[in-house]
Amino acid sequence: MMTNPAGRLTQGQFSFLPDLTDAEIARQIEYGLGKGYAWSVEYTDDPHPRNTYWEMYGNPMFDLRDAAGVMHEMQACRKAFPRHYVRLVAFDSTRGVETIGMSFIVNRPPQEPGFGLQRQEVDGRRVRYSVRGYALERPEGERYGAENA
Repeated sequence: MMTNPAGRLTQGQFSFLPDLTDAEIARQIEYGLGKGYAWSVEYTDDPHPRNTYWEMYGNPMFDLRDAAGVMHEMQACRKAFPRHYVRLVAFDSTRGVETIGMSFIVNRPPQEPGFGLQRQEVDGRRVRYSVRGYALERPEGERYGAENA
């Protein structure tokens, strides 16, 4: 049974939905700001499920109270990295620690190469599995080149 027929990366909220429009993204930012969340913009060309530490674009916006500022940073990141994954992360500090309250992808490369499951037989009859992104077959910075546009 195929649960992701489009073959798209499914990380964070809204990942099974069609891409959000900028107006829908702004509404989600407003929702997070209303809850007291601080926003951050992150990007990567290696979206492996265990790669939780993406590169930060600028500083987290802890004192921002307007969605327009977050949208400006997001647009700048999209422009700087058009062939990377870009996500917005909202931090909830109401409990005294930084916890992710929201996270969703706002930019994807034109072609998403996907992931392969690698099987390795080890001691006796044990089988070990790992996931490897097809994009990693190319060097960093060239993973989503012009031929994928």
